[in-house]
Amino acid sequence: MILKLIYRNLVHKPLNALLSLALLTLSVAIISLLMVSGRQVQNKLANDLRDVDMVVGAKGSPLQLVLSSVYHIDAPTGNIPKDEADKLATNPMVEKAIPLSYGDSYKGYRILGTTQQYLGMYSGSLANGTVFKKSMEVVIGASVANRTGLKTGDSFFSTHGEEEKGHRHEESQYVVTGVLRKSGSVLDQLIITSLESVWDIHGDIHLAGKEEAAHYNEDETTETSAGEHPDRERQITAMLVKFRSPMAIMMLPRSINEQTSLQAAIPSLEINRLLNLMGIGIATLQGVAVAIMLIAALSVFVSLFNRLKERQFEHALMRTMGTSRRVIFFLLVAEGLVLSIAGFAAGILLSRFGLWLLNKVAEADFRFSFGYGWVIEEGWLLSITVLIGILAAVIPGCKASKLNIAKTLSDG
Repeated sequence: MILKLIYRNLVHKPLNALLSLALLTLSVAIISLLMVSGRQVQNKLANDLRDVDMVVGAKGSPLQLVLSSVYHIDAPTGNIPKDEADKLATNPMVEKAIPLSYGDSYKGYRILGTTQQYLGMYSGSLANGTVFKKSMEVVIGASVANRTGLKTGDSFFSTHGEEEKGHRHEESQYVVTGVLRKSGSVLDQLIITSLESVWDIHGDIHLAGKEEAAHYNEDETTETSAGEHPDRERQITAMLVKFRSPMAIMMLPRSINEQTSLQAAIPSLEINRLLNLMGIGIATLQGVAVAIMLIAALSVFVSLFNRLKERQFEHALMRTMGTSRRVIFFLLVAEGLVLSIAGFAAGILLSRFGLWLLNKVAEADFRFSFGYGWVIEEGWLLSITVLIGILAAVIPGCKASKLNIAKTLSDG
């Protein structure tokens, strides 16, 4: 009976109720979308960073170096001599150094030349097959396997560069020896092989004379086998470094940047700068959403307060029939509560639709997809939304419960 009364009161003037509901829905959707996407991006960034204390690569933008080497979502800054990088790996301050070399892709997925240590850094395990052991053997991430259809035993030609329409290397085929389990890390989006595979495919790009500048060139088309240039030194694209002690971060990066031709970047610092820049826009959107939510609360209050005068006679009749003040108060508060819960539910659905749209862009450009699960911050958002609905209805509820029955009936 009470629910029926609440429903009829809300649909008595549907435009007022719809306006309040729309404002609540929009504010909840914006805040929820920012909460879910922000939390997942931060988790993704932290998860992929793992044990990487420093990234070493060619001179250029340190943020670009980090994004390309750790997250594989940007072009590299260039190539560096492997011998010079190997000297760094023997430094007493360095616990682990993992070389990376790339330049090719398959259907938009990067082919990464590295060592088996890279798999261990992300706790990668095989769903089936074996790890690569020789040149032109690869293991593929779970997402790569799902979206390309590749499986253990299949072979494919790589494409030069990061674009699907680049030059195909039809002189050599990669063979899939294993498929990795889904890890939720950058491994899911990569095709991983040995350094020798990349050197064999890109003789001219990853081999250079001692006096030549080793820069990554997407337009390079002349390629020879690594074995044809024994007089040239091998190159890699970057190296991921883990320190033995936190003290190394104070000394080693500056020494590398000032005394060598290499560039050292600290991923945690670069990502914090990126998040700070993003934070300005996110804070602005959150402020807009909070303002919309406050307007929604005001709309609920005005809607209930305006309808209160129209329903005074109805409330007076209910009182004469034995309805208590508490029930009258509860009816008004329950209307605000129903509106707030409905607005929250609609807002969550709208935010998930927004995530679906974001995934269309993120999957195509960054090989990253947002999950649709619940985050703990949304529990607080529900509490705040419900509280706003209740507070907006308290004043009309108190006024209705203190109604002068005799005067209202005589006036009616």
